[in-house]
Amino acid sequence: MTTPLGEVLDGRRTAEFHKAARALLSEPLLLARGPHADAFRLVRQYASELRDWFDRNTGWSLRVDAEAARLRKAPGTLADPTHPAREASRSGAPLTRRRYVLLCLALAALERGEAQIALGRLAEQVVLDAADPHLAAAGVEFTLERRDERLDLAAVVRLLLRYGVLRRVAGDEDAYVSGAGDALYDVQRRVLAGLLATRHGPSLIAARDFEERLAELTAENALDSDELRFRAIRQMLTRRLLDDPVLYYDELTDEELAYLTRQRAFLIARVGELTGLVAEVRAEGIAMVDPLDDLTDVRMPEQGTHGHVTLLLAERLAAAGGEVGRGELERHVRELTSVHGGFWSKSAKQPGSEGELVEQALVKLTSLGLVTRTAEGVVPLPALARYAVGETVVLEPGARGPRTTRTTERKAPQQ
Repeated sequence: MTTPLGEVLDGRRTAEFHKAARALLSEPLLLARGPHADAFRLVRQYASELRDWFDRNTGWSLRVDAEAARLRKAPGTLADPTHPAREASRSGAPLTRRRYVLLCLALAALERGEAQIALGRLAEQVVLDAADPHLAAAGVEFTLERRDERLDLAAVVRLLLRYGVLRRVAGDEDAYVSGAGDALYDVQRRVLAGLLATRHGPSLIAARDFEERLAELTAENALDSDELRFRAIRQMLTRRLLDDPVLYYDELTDEELAYLTRQRAFLIARVGELTGLVAEVRAEGIAMVDPLDDLTDVRMPEQGTHGHVTLLLAERLAAAGGEVGRGELERHVRELTSVHGGFWSKSAKQPGSEGELVEQALVKLTSLGLVTRTAEGVVPLPALARYAVGETVVLEPGARGPRTTRTTERKAPQQ
């Protein structure tokens, strides 16, 4: 029996719509050129439907033109520091404080500049702006005379190349860092103009405290009616279901929890219609599971030494039932070396390496909403119980859309 053509076309359209939405959630800035060109074309095809969905359900605006598609995402909570901007390099290291500042200064200089700019000229503008007394008062200084400072600026420029704000015309950043040459770039002004994702212009914010400034930058308009307040709650909850590894009920206010209790089925269905994610509803919260296993920026479990150590520490913390000290975790890793060291990299078996192994594991577990860190140690969160030993269904939350892995045994990873 053949499937009617209309159903085939409807199914294909739904699949394409899901793919376009997922592309935007993974890469909120998609360029018409480069590795995401196919995803950009799909987003442009469904721009009207996507724009309407995001505006109504999350309050995020979507701008699509011939050069780029930009989803201006705002987080559901401002208190999560575990998903920083990362370098456009193989290491993918998080940006340091100095590189964050350089990124902002470089964007400001590009906004004032011409359609083309040399890296040396950009550096001069950054140095001038860095002389601002407010930066000096905050302990931030740049001369770009030292090699490490030039390396920082080069890393920022490579990130802007990845974002599509700059397009290299000639030269390269390594020549600038070594002092042997320069680089020239075209400035993509329309991409640059869409990079900032705030509800209010930073120059209009009077607050000085960081948390207050951040709150004012993202503040909603006056919510002077029940309808507007409920809409704001709905949008916040939808953002968190889309963005957070796990939405824990105890993180919500009484009003937010009451709304979620009443509207849970509706909210879950709307997220599913956009993305194809499936809800895992538990006593302590909700995670949206990705059957396709790719809508995440943090994976667990994963191959390699660090992935194995992370999984073993998750197992240890899940069985703890309470706070565990950092020193105890490091001792546990030393003990694990004698059992699993044959599967680990050589550097991981060196004396003293347990500190770095534990730190990398805790960074991942924290970003997945599985543990929280305190001054004394680490406290397991409810979702971590799914990594306990035994016949289990393991819920693996991944940021920007969790995924599940079903397992009944642990196997050491292959190097």
